[in-house]
Amino acid sequence: MSREKRRVSIIGSGPAGLTAAVYTARASLEPLVIEGIQAGGQLMLTTEVENYPGFVDGIMGPELMEIMRAQAARFGAEYLTDNVTEVDLSKPPFVVRTGDKEISSDTVIISTGASALMLGVPGEKELLGHGVSTCATCDGFFFRDHELVVVGGGDSAMEEANFLTKFASKVTVVHRRDALRASKIMQDRARNNPKISFVWDSMVTEIYGNGKVAGVRLKNLKTGEETEMPTGGVFVAIGHTPNTKLFEDQLDLSGGYIVTRGEDTQTSVPGVFAAGDVVDFRYRQAITAAGMGCMAAIDAERYLEGMPVTEHAW
Repeated sequence: MSREKRRVSIIGSGPAGLTAAVYTARASLEPLVIEGIQAGGQLMLTTEVENYPGFVDGIMGPELMEIMRAQAARFGAEYLTDNVTEVDLSKPPFVVRTGDKEISSDTVIISTGASALMLGVPGEKELLGHGVSTCATCDGFFFRDHELVVVGGGDSAMEEANFLTKFASKVTVVHRRDALRASKIMQDRARNNPKISFVWDSMVTEIYGNGKVAGVRLKNLKTGEETEMPTGGVFVAIGHTPNTKLFEDQLDLSGGYIVTRGEDTQTSVPGVFAAGDVVDFRYRQAITAAGMGCMAAIDAERYLEGMPVTEHAW
């Protein structure tokens, strides 16, 4: 196993991680971005991004990530295309391990993001970004005057359904049970919205279409009856899972998300910072993740100011 020393190691390469890389690289901290085998975060699964400032005509998600990656590299950020297998955050210098490397680092910025829970049905993966979405605020604009399906029964699903009625001609909520799990106020808003209807006791068994979503197949869980419903888009709203398994028992978590101090991005361990969807369960936007990445970089730089370079173990 090869070993190296760093002042800053960044785990994750979505908007938060790459923005942190830009700022720490410009501060001459020579960050190492451990970007993962599937680099770029959730935007790599997004087709067109129209709400990221600076791109009048929009930009493809993967292209935006490539531009951000190149920008950080221009200032000296380096990349390791591997997955982190283990971290030791018990004391500085912190240790980050991948398949064949061990990195000793004075500070760590965690930007591992969150993963949307998916249905796991035929057609879903193939049509993700082509009518299947996990974010109404990201993609709702593209579905103007379409009839849409929202899958889920919690607050997130009701929020997505209500938001989509700004664009869609009709929104149908498909839920496995005969009662919603959402809070009463969110239920009332959805039930009182004339554009929203409900299909109860049902699950989506397939999403079909030729290159883009054309409809869903439904199964009634009480009667076993199977039906087809034409739709222009499917929004999966059954929750997110923050990618924090590596940090369990090492950092304070709440609902799986990393807890920061509030006034900055420092975690429960001084010298370890967190940014993006691994912290943020409310907004989950590329621009808010990038903003938090900037904050984490500045926090890490200030933490290192006046701090002598740590004596590493080797």
